Amino acid sequence: MTANIDNAGVRKAAGTTDSVAPGAGATDRRTGPWHDPALTSEARADALIDAMTLQEKTSQLVGVWVGASDEGGEVAPFQHDMEEAVDLDELLPHGLGQLTRPFGTAPVDPAVGALSLSRTQERIAGANRFGIPALAHEECLAGFAAWGATAYPVPLSWGATFHPELIGEMAAAIGRDMRSVGVHQGLAPVLDVVRDTRWGRVEETIGEDPYLVGTVATAYVRGLESAGVVATLKHFAGYSASRAGRNLAPVGMGARERADIILTPFEMAVRESGVRSVMHAYTDTDGIPSAADGQLLTGLLRDTWGFDGTVVADYFGIAFLKTLHGVAGTFGEAAGAALGAGVDVELPTVKTFGRPLAEALAQGLVSEALVDRAVRRVLVQKAQLGLLDADWRPEPPVLAAATGGNGSVDGNSQALRGTVRLDTDENRALARRVAEQAVVLLRNDGTLPLTAGAGAPARIALVGPNADTPTAVLGCYAFPVHVGGQHPGTPLGIELPTLRQACAAEFPHSELVTARGADIDGTATDGFGEAVELARGADLVIVALGDRAGLFGRGTSGEGCDAEDLALPGVQRQLLDALLDTGTPVVVTLLAGRPYALGRAVDEAAAIVQSFFPGEEGTTAIASVLSGRTAPSGRLPVGVPRHPGSQPSTYLAARLGHVSDVSSVDPAPAFAFGHGLTYTAFAWGDLVVERGRATTEGEFTFSCTVRNTGAREGTEVVQVYLHDPVASVVQPVQRLIGYVRLDLGPGQAARVRATVPADLASFTGRDGHRIVEPGDLELRLSASSDDPRLTARVTLTGPVRTVDHTRRLHMGITTELLADTP
Repeated sequence: MTANIDNAGVRKAAGTTDSVAPGAGATDRRTGPWHDPALTSEARADALIDAMTLQEKTSQLVGVWVGASDEGGEVAPFQHDMEEAVDLDELLPHGLGQLTRPFGTAPVDPAVGALSLSRTQERIAGANRFGIPALAHEECLAGFAAWGATAYPVPLSWGATFHPELIGEMAAAIGRDMRSVGVHQGLAPVLDVVRDTRWGRVEETIGEDPYLVGTVATAYVRGLESAGVVATLKHFAGYSASRAGRNLAPVGMGARERADIILTPFEMAVRESGVRSVMHAYTDTDGIPSAADGQLLTGLLRDTWGFDGTVVADYFGIAFLKTLHGVAGTFGEAAGAALGAGVDVELPTVKTFGRPLAEALAQGLVSEALVDRAVRRVLVQKAQLGLLDADWRPEPPVLAAATGGNGSVDGNSQALRGTVRLDTDENRALARRVAEQAVVLLRNDGTLPLTAGAGAPARIALVGPNADTPTAVLGCYAFPVHVGGQHPGTPLGIELPTLRQACAAEFPHSELVTARGADIDGTATDGFGEAVELARGADLVIVALGDRAGLFGRGTSGEGCDAEDLALPGVQRQLLDALLDTGTPVVVTLLAGRPYALGRAVDEAAAIVQSFFPGEEGTTAIASVLSGRTAPSGRLPVGVPRHPGSQPSTYLAARLGHVSDVSSVDPAPAFAFGHGLTYTAFAWGDLVVERGRATTEGEFTFSCTVRNTGAREGTEVVQVYLHDPVASVVQPVQRLIGYVRLDLGPGQAARVRATVPADLASFTGRDGHRIVEPGDLELRLSASSDDPRLTARVTLTGPVRTVDHTRRLHMGITTELLADTP
């Protein structure tokens, strides 16, 4: 959660950079074994803990929410109605664990913000006996959430790419920008599996399938960590399964759904990514809040999976144990419950881990051993980040030249202003690649691609509330929406071409006329007349519909912006129908945070192009797909509903969760998970099952050929689903177990070979243990979850086998490009 930041931050006058005098008996800040990089991080942490007072230890377990000074002075505490004022002069002599969002709280020039953070770090390190600086964290859900930083597509678009390697490349670029200005930890990625698309935070998720979520999120973590930034898995666990899609509502799922759907991507990321932090979820599952769930945060995460990083609180989440969940009578009890469960750091600021924890410790209600356990993890991580090294200096890389590399933070803020670019040409090119690969072509009657040169539509009517809105490409955690909206008059900080501008550049030979038609969530229809008149006089209509991102009810998508159903917000559906009634071909273009039911357009629109908040290069990517300059290659990470009231539904449902004769509600999607069209055609064939029988410890092997039979290059995404027709517990009809992208030119073919370990057929059995059962299975090679192309029927033999967290998680896939044939 990010708090409502309508209130202006309360700033003190900029402090001096002089060190605060240490208390009596101060230790030389740069001596002691904890500063020796030759020792292990664990040994350094242990030595430091032995030398610390209890208050010094607890001070490492809290953050302070701050905002960098746009004048280059020290950061100032940010005030919010959910927190008390923080007195840094009182706090800092004992140390400080984290600085919360110094760049992501108010607009600040990146170079000046880096100077402000550096001066604060110098003060923090100088104020405590051991010279320990704070760890600075920021949001990075769709790029570094700082003024002027690149706004990449939201995570739902990451899922639409089905391209983990590309998302890893993007994450590495985000991490490099963060690290360059002095940020150490990023609060991403989100591994919540979509269970109800009415939930406002769907835009922050990667999709409705745990395997897709796990593979893409793992790649993101690897990329961020490769830049030296601590990634944070969130929200652990179950947040996305809140009842009726309402933010923070209770979660009522059973242990099997939790194990096989919700926890699977977290397990993959912990095992494979090198992630160093996890954030607990707000929600309770069957009455147990995640922040106080020791079986989850310690028993499973640490004791079973072997995670050895830090567990951080979602903002105000520990206090919520008292104020929202009612499982603690005091803030001291809340602090003890969270520490006992395995939470190490309270964010965003000092609340329960401050005076309430101190009082509980003094009264013997909380063991100091719990503090030692948590602070050890914090200090180990600080040692890994170089924050305990004797030669640590406060200035980040971007200030090295300004400070002369002498460790003295004496930069001139005015001279620095404008010298740091966080939205480079390289970043924008990468953002464009992600956006292009995330655009999903849902429907096409042959109207697309449009001719961009001579022969282009003479007159294009571009209408709709998202046709000429710069921020229509941004999710709620993009800085211009998340923070910039609270600072009217402040420039966006990045270029955000509108769809009108992108289409004007893409189709220079077409006359482009525009009309808004309606507001995103407005009820007025008086703009319909102009839109319809333009449509009747045009050769083609492009209608831009979707969402406005916001926080806590200020948008139609985003945190706290949950939907009652999946009808397009406001009167957009009526506008769409009015345009369809004109008889002019209508290309529906969606810039949204969730999928919506599109009514008649599913069958009557000339084409439907889906994008999920595609970032600063999103409109350029959409226009290039419309013209065919970019071949569409995105696939749906969530199904698009046919009816607005059919939620919650998912392709992962068991048989009775799909359409049946025993219910009048048809949950079948208009466009299923994994669906996406191209401008070419592909033929699948030559299936060979080399090994179709295996023991419950063995593996299957098969191969097939995919050929581009069209006249244009294109991308096919081979998706492998497992169907278990008879099992000891009810199973989804099918589930994704592997996928691969194939980029093929006209006439090109590729041979796909796969090895499928029996472990991928495992599920949680009746006794709560994960098992592999003997029996017949189907491996469906599909273009989407409802478009199987080839089916390999295989059999598992032998006894029921119990597996654990060391089981194999992936099938092996290799591809070989074949010689071109006519």
